[in-house]
Amino acid sequence: MPDAAAKPAEPEVPPDADPAIRTIAMPADTNPHGDIFGGWLICQMDLAGATVAVRRAGGRVVTVAITAMTFHRPVCVGDEVSCYGSIEKIGTTSITIKIESWARRGTGTTPIKVTEGLFTYVRVDLDGRPQPIPAQ
Repeated sequence: MPDAAAKPAEPEVPPDADPAIRTIAMPADTNPHGDIFGGWLICQMDLAGATVAVRRAGGRVVTVAITAMTFHRPVCVGDEVSCYGSIEKIGTTSITIKIESWARRGTGTTPIKVTEGLFTYVRVDLDGRPQPIPAQ
């Protein structure tokens, strides 16, 4: 018997911010089953995270780690994919960005969360040496 006091799951909504990147999943990015490759989606997320990290770090950054990655649902050809980034942690030279990817299927209007992950970037100089992230 279901618990009468159990609340229904709240619908997920995308972050209330502009996406760091938005793109369309294309047929060239699929696996043999017609779903978009996870690697393509990770690439989009890395681009989005780097955009957020560069703005906050005030200079060049490089990806040093993906410490968490969850694929909730597949991405399909034609989906509009939006990646949102938010700063989770700032260290001396590193910055960790939480990235959520949301897709709108075809001509639909309801976004669904497809992935999320934690990406860490390090601010570097032109020679690739770590540089401090300025305080704000």
